[in-house]
Amino acid sequence: MPKCLYFGHPINTYNSTLEERLLRQISLSFRGWGIENPNQKHHQEKYEQWKKKTGNGMSYFIKRVLPNCNGGIFLPFRDGAWPSGVFMEAKFFADRNFNIWTISPDGAITNLDLSNYSSLSREETISRVRTASGKIIPY
Repeated sequence: MPKCLYFGHPINTYNSTLEERLLRQISLSFRGWGIENPNQKHHQEKYEQWKKKTGNGMSYFIKRVLPNCNGGIFLPFRDGAWPSGVFMEAKFFADRNFNIWTISPDGAITNLDLSNYSSLSREETISRVRTASGKIIPY
């Protein structure tokens, strides 16, 4: 069974040319690994269901998606700040001593030592990805 790599990235990169480019780079760099992208319709539907049921949509990823992966690669914001959800996902793997990497917007991949970083709050993260009216802010 092939290894599975989770690709955690800010929602304001979903459906963008950046996301497409980074997915290609990850595929080239991790040949033989499957890539689990949270930007899929079935994940978004399950996220919303979990959010309604539990009040926390992220628990869907933590309890149902990440345990099926063998490691993760993560995209922080351009200034190096970590979105709260992306950081939570990376921490899931770090806490289990799985391999984790970071990918920069230009596609550079490096090993990640999460102990050198901290997360933005949920509110800080939301303010970077959505306007007050809910419109996505470009990455």
